[in-house]
Amino acid sequence: MSMSSVSVPMAATIQAHWWQSRTLKRFLRHKLAVAGVVMITILVLTCVFGPYLLPYDELFIDLRARFAPPLTGYHIFGTDPLGRDIAARLFNAGRISLLVGFFAMLMSTALGTLIGMIAGYRGGLIGTILMRIVDAFLSFPSIFLLLALAAFIKPSPFMITVIIALTSWMEVARIVNAEIRSLRERDFIMAARSLGYRGSTIMLKELLPNAVGPIIVAGTLTVARAILLEAYVSFLGYGIQPPLPSWGNMLNGAQQYLDKAPWLAIVPGVAITLAVTSFNFIGDGLRDALDARSDLD
Repeated sequence: MSMSSVSVPMAATIQAHWWQSRTLKRFLRHKLAVAGVVMITILVLTCVFGPYLLPYDELFIDLRARFAPPLTGYHIFGTDPLGRDIAARLFNAGRISLLVGFFAMLMSTALGTLIGMIAGYRGGLIGTILMRIVDAFLSFPSIFLLLALAAFIKPSPFMITVIIALTSWMEVARIVNAEIRSLRERDFIMAARSLGYRGSTIMLKELLPNAVGPIIVAGTLTVARAILLEAYVSFLGYGIQPPLPSWGNMLNGAQQYLDKAPWLAIVPGVAITLAVTSFNFIGDGLRDALDARSDLD
């Protein structure tokens, strides 16, 4: 068999096998990352199935139970100023906050990967222009850019997700650009070019599978950042609006009752902390697991 007839995507096959064995074992050795996976799983299951296990929904008002402290009757996390069950609101808010974080991550990762991959592979004038656009977006503090966009757009879960994605893709683009630039001169890319593969084919079938590690890590950390951004914007009143609950607007409604009912802020605050910390731990674990230099340890 001639050398030219050898299938070029061999590197991606090797990498897939590597992920199934060494990478997974290294990830499982990262105790904080495993704890993060367990915590996120618990949060997701609780938010999905928890509301069906409670006797109240998030909109049920009982004025006789206003400001009930945690563990009062069926109110395991207490009630708010209108007598609504905090647990029911927390679980339904978790659905929205986690979905916003997840889909914002998908959008921002896809956009950042596309721009970073084109800039890294093409280089030259195209790459320079694209990366200067990235630098221009990065020159604005993302939170102010996010607030500016949110102030002019009618807030809804979908629009908040889009806005967060539009202000979060730049870091992914820089990471992908650096990774693609380091890969484009490798032997298997030179072989693909010599076989006459088109640039789009090389980017999608050769470069992208070999850059998937940094993209996964960046995406995981982007989820945590998106959850924080949603909470921040909703806390300031520009995000998801009541009566639709989110962890951010639950904190917004709790700030004037900190002295009387601190659990109104503590419960969603702990949920945000657990979600963000867990995703960060998972990102750290993936970064270490996908680092080939770990084989030298």
